Amino acid sequence: MTRKTRRLWIVIACLACVGSAAALTLRAFSSNIVFFMAPSQVKASPPSPDRTIRLGGMVMAGSLHRINENGTPVNAFQVTDGQAAVEVHYTGILPDLFREGQSVVALGTVQKDGGFTASEVLAKHDETYMPKEVADELKRTGKWDPRFGKAPDASSWDTMTAKKAGG
Repeated sequence: MTRKTRRLWIVIACLACVGSAAALTLRAFSSNIVFFMAPSQVKASPPSPDRTIRLGGMVMAGSLHRINENGTPVNAFQVTDGQAAVEVHYTGILPDLFREGQSVVALGTVQKDGGFTASEVLAKHDETYMPKEVADELKRTGKWDPRFGKAPDASSWDTMTAKKAGG
């Protein structure tokens, strides 16, 4: 083998190693990425049932239902972005700051029936906090323009109820 051919094989082997390492890294990242979705996005194109996502929006007023099953709290409520609503089921104790009409982010999976099963529910921590993704979605849907003050309370969205959202 000539020197030139040997160098070519070394370069090819290095490129193959770098390509394999990049492919393995991207595959590892893709299985751990958790995407944020608004209810209207979930309704328009639901992710596969095995895909974990973060669902963010406002808890719809009048939608919270709590029951106890064998001493374990089971909660059902609807999360809305003003255009669509998704029914969320969560087994466990909700955060102390969880309230209807407040922003929330739920981590979980979308079921085949369109409902959402949450493994974790995060509530806002004070009266001015709103998750960035929720604020961005409110801006995108035209429900809020930051030039005109703080984000609206969900109860001000045309007094939206579960019947009006088209859940």
